[in-house]
Parts: sequence; C-alpha cells; structure tokens
Amino acid sequence: MKHYETITLDISDDVATLCLDRPERMNALNTRMRAEITDAVTHAGREARAVVLTGNGRAFCSGQDLSDGGNAATLDLERVLREEYVPMLRAITDCPVPTISAVGGPAAGAGANLALAADVVIAAESAYFLQAFTRIGLMPDAGGTWALPRQMGLAKAMGAALFAEPISARQASDWGMIWECVSDEGFEAHWQARAAKLAVGPTQAYRAVKEAIRGSWDNTLEAQLDLEARLQGACGQSRDFQEGVLAFLEKRSARFEGR
Repeated sequence: MKHYETITLDISDDVATLCLDRPERMNALNTRMRAEITDAVTHAGREARAVVLTGNGRAFCSGQDLSDGGNAATLDLERVLREEYVPMLRAITDCPVPTISAVGGPAAGAGANLALAADVVIAAESAYFLQAFTRIGLMPDAGGTWALPRQMGLAKAMGAALFAEPISARQASDWGMIWECVSDEGFEAHWQARAAKLAVGPTQAYRAVKEAIRGSWDNTLEAQLDLEARLQGACGQSRDFQEGVLAFLEKRSARFEGR
C-alpha cells in the first residue's frame, strides 16, 4: 500500500477509503495534499470497485490552506487552480468506479466543492457546506460554479455563493445538493454500507451511468439517446448482465463480478 503524508488510503473488500488527514488544520488543502489525493484516487480507481473520500477529525475539509506557500496575498491562484485543483477534480470525476464523499463535519470553500465532485455525497446531520469565498474577496472555484447550479438550481446556487452562509446537511439534502443526510450516530456505518453495496455491484454498468449522466449536460437529446444506445450495448455484452438476468430468472440475488 502506498504511503502518503497528508492522507491515508485503505483498500479492503474492493472499497478504497481515502481519508484527508490533517486534522490539526481541519484538513485544509495544501499542494502536497492535492497531489496525494490525485495520485490516490487514480490508484484506487484501478484497484477498487468503489472509492470513498472522508476526513479525519471534526472537519471534512476547510478548503484552501491559506498559509501554504507563504503569503496568501501573493498566491498565484490561477496557477494553483489550473495545475493542482484541476487534476485532482478530474481524477475524482473521471474515476472509473463510483465515488462517495462521506462528509462528517464542515466542508468549506474548496473543501465543499471537493466533496461535491464525488458521484454521491452522504453527510452527517451535524455537517454543513459553506461557499466561503466571498468572505475573503474571492469567487467560488474548484468546480463549485459548475456543480452548484446543476445540483440545486440557479437561485440557491447564487445565494450560496453571494451570501456565503452555511448550508446545513439537512438543507443540502432537501435542496438536492447532496444525496442524503443521516444521523450522526449512524453516519459511519451508513456510508460504509453504501460503499460496500457499490463495491459488489455491476461495475461496468456504474461506469456507464457516470459517463451518461455527467455527459448529458453537453448533449442534445439526440446525442444523449445515441450515447445511451452505445453504452447500453456495451453493458449488454458484460458478464454482469448475463448474471443479472440469470439471477432474476432464478429469483436470487445477483453475484456481480464487475466485468
């Protein structure tokens, strides 16, 4: 297993759990952490059948570490976004297996948008999401301006970005910003069960789901129908489809192999 300095990565039973591990900094993102997340997600996507991002300590991620690299006022934000954030976010969105963000505490700034980059976001009831950027004279980045209006609509996205007010996990769930909000007490067991379910599912079908839904924003209806036909054709040639049909006919649970 690879060793990292700012994160941990554990792969067990086809589930890769990537834990942000700078609790003393509320898991703030620095250059090393972004590089390590990129590497770990890329590795996990080849070795596991589901990937979970979570945080150690009381926060999921507090966003950009403004002390990273010295004086924040001289930080070249455009370079950092292009060279460090983009590869990290693309590793998550392009991951060939399902990804889950398990948000057990505050997710602020780029940390909120890191969480939202996953396919599914599960949050503990005490967690919240904060587009904190305008508080320090910035605009949302790390994919936030793309994800927010698509997940909860223009009005809510604009208010979240302009007012920079915390959005509780319950609100985020009600607004369609995340998949679900669960009790603090059952949070860890719940996301582990969700990840385990995905890890024994039809991995090729999940990959097709990701490609079709994420690609839909750029497609006309005709192009999307064509994409669906192509991807479904490939799914129909998989061993998992054969097993799924056989299990249905035999009235038993399918035993998917991920191929």
